[in-house]
Amino acid sequence: MNLSIPDMNCGHCRASVTRALTELDPQAKVAVDLTARTAQVETTAPLPAVIAALDAVGFAATPA
Repeated sequence: MNLSIPDMNCGHCRASVTRALTELDPQAKVAVDLTARTAQVETTAPLPAVIAALDAVGFAATPA
């Protein structure tokens, strides 16, 4: 899934997003593009759970 994460803008943000998603699904593959402020996520977790995990660490995310 592709996600737009507009408030993500630094390496710490990238690490927080990646950590939140891999805690949700340890097998998840996460590729963050800071310039585009997007993340490509391969996970078995449903979209609402992914969005909730990001929201819990302070990042609003929407499908891109």
